[in-house]
Amino acid sequence: MLIVKVKENETIDKALKRFKKKFEKTGVLKAIRNKSYYEKPSVVRRNARLRSIYKQRMITAERG
Repeated sequence: MLIVKVKENETIDKALKRFKKKFEKTGVLKAIRNKSYYEKPSVVRRNARLRSIYKQRMITAERG
């Protein structure tokens, strides 16, 4: 459970922004989206491999 204490003389907007950052860092929403439908383990591995290949290509292209 996330707890964000509102500091003295702090606006609700700033406290809400801190809450959103904490919530995003926990990864709960990302996990819910991933679990919303079943994906075969082979598909998960293939996507992870393709994602890593893409990242490597971007890194090497950046270096020149």
